[in-house]
Amino acid sequence: MMRILFDSKSKAHKQPFGCIRQDELCMLTIHIPSAANAVKALIRLEGPDGYYQEISMQCTASVNSYDYYTGSFALQHCNLYEYFFRIVTENSEFLLFKEGSCQTTVGTSGRKWQLTCYDKHYDTPSHYKGGIMYQIFPDRFYQQESCDLSEKMKPFTVHEHKEDTPNYLPDAAGQIQNNDFYGGNLKGIKAKLPYLKDLHVATIYLNPICMAFSNHRYDTADYLRVDPMLGTMQDFIDLCAEAHKLGMKIILDGVFSHTGSDSVYFDIRNRFGNGAYHHPDSPYRPWYQFTNYPHQYESWWGIHTLPQVNKLERSYVDFILDADDSVVRYWLKVGADGFRLDVADELPDEFIQRLHQVVKEVKKDAIVIGEVWEDASNKVSYGVRRHYFTRAELDSVMNYPYKDAIIGFVRGDRTGAELADTVMTLAENYPKQILDCVMNSLSTHDTMRILTAVGVQDHNLPKEMKAKHRLTNQQLIDAIQKEMLAAFLQYTLPGSPCIYYGDEVGLEGFEDPFNRRFFPWEQVNEDLLAYYQELGWIKSSYHALATGHIEVIIEHPHVFGFTRTCDDSCLTIIANAGAELYEWKRAGEAVIYSRNCVCLSERILLDQYGFVLMA
Repeated sequence: MMRILFDSKSKAHKQPFGCIRQDELCMLTIHIPSAANAVKALIRLEGPDGYYQEISMQCTASVNSYDYYTGSFALQHCNLYEYFFRIVTENSEFLLFKEGSCQTTVGTSGRKWQLTCYDKHYDTPSHYKGGIMYQIFPDRFYQQESCDLSEKMKPFTVHEHKEDTPNYLPDAAGQIQNNDFYGGNLKGIKAKLPYLKDLHVATIYLNPICMAFSNHRYDTADYLRVDPMLGTMQDFIDLCAEAHKLGMKIILDGVFSHTGSDSVYFDIRNRFGNGAYHHPDSPYRPWYQFTNYPHQYESWWGIHTLPQVNKLERSYVDFILDADDSVVRYWLKVGADGFRLDVADELPDEFIQRLHQVVKEVKKDAIVIGEVWEDASNKVSYGVRRHYFTRAELDSVMNYPYKDAIIGFVRGDRTGAELADTVMTLAENYPKQILDCVMNSLSTHDTMRILTAVGVQDHNLPKEMKAKHRLTNQQLIDAIQKEMLAAFLQYTLPGSPCIYYGDEVGLEGFEDPFNRRFFPWEQVNEDLLAYYQELGWIKSSYHALATGHIEVIIEHPHVFGFTRTCDDSCLTIIANAGAELYEWKRAGEAVIYSRNCVCLSERILLDQYGFVLMA
């Protein structure tokens, strides 16, 4: 039986590829077997709030026993839409839905194709398109000079040795305090800017630097102060100024879903005076949701040290966004170049949209990145469809789908076809100007490090074993090969590759807190570091790797191949994660970079973990 053909990723079936701009013409073509005797075909387009329309399709050609039906439309309202097809024959009527990544199925219900329509004026800052990012957990990167402990919120401990394992055991009360420190500071980051420049870093993303009790500093104590242990406001200004001289931007973690309980605003320990916990008439009282004042209150995921805020409370919005001296305006004016929004799903669309507006008012080329763990184009959080792209709220998001797919492919847990499906689904669902900026990490402060992720087969170890775990020499050799392959894909796929500090020198670690060890400056894997420097040069040298369109050319069980095309430039990328040798027949391409490959005149042989970049 002949199948009705429609592949939304193919130019033969859909133009343009992926999302459409407001008022842009979208043309869809389905291929119906002539034997079906179709007399009518329609596009059924559905939007929010019960919106739908049916668009008639015309038979435009008959080729190889197929009738080609084409229909077109344009959309005025920016939103997330879905579509499927209704086909009428001489004897019946049926609906056509999506099956798999590129096939169709007939039925009364099924998966629909997604279509994102975005504002015609929507664009993202060019600096971040394909630029390399580097994430720093400030306490764990580098210490320059001594730290000022005189104003550090007590209690706390400072490790005598930088190589110590972070504290992971609960205290006598059964609480994990996250109050052990290593002394990394802003002057230390500034001192290492030349090191980052050698990695071709374009943007530095700092985990929170505001005054806080904990070492992660997501429990903000004062939004307008640098944590004294990290340095002074002048240190931050100097860091930004020096980074800008070297062509690098600095973006901060925007933690606006909650504050710390030990803060100017909540002040559970009565450390500051006039906080909401002890003072019912505090100006900060409306920020919080007390269910039984003062002891019971809403907190982020039930963590009592992170009381949630009422994000749309007028005084809070003024403080964070709207006032002339608001938190967001203040940090941008002293040198920051944007924000990564912590737990963006916890922030209302109205809040993010206003934040984006304020950021662009102060610094037009600043960026707003959202922490979203899934496909951000169709994200539903707390029962509400989010509008990150359709209402121009974000310039970029963290790309966890890529991370999981790449690691799965390298480990052998996912096929090349599954990796291709993830990559092309996001390419279809994200506006291209966002796809070019997505934050492609292999590790973060919330996930295990890439070397551990690919080097350890069983991730479900007891915490005590995770604390002590180190790869054996042979495991390390194998894991580095896997990390190199993963990083090659990270750097050649669309978006901004983001190095989590220490990954480039072989730092290991399971999840928090073991992924937050101090940077091992005395035990650097020089070969791995040199490799990341080479990748940085390649990513920065080829425009097609920054903004080129992507097309998958190989979906082998253990091999993934694609092209990146920009203007007259076309790059071909092939990666082999399997033990079986893979042969690629050359068609005159020049090899730019390869590893674990034999490059012959007419063919290329890729060994396990082998990869090649060709032009």
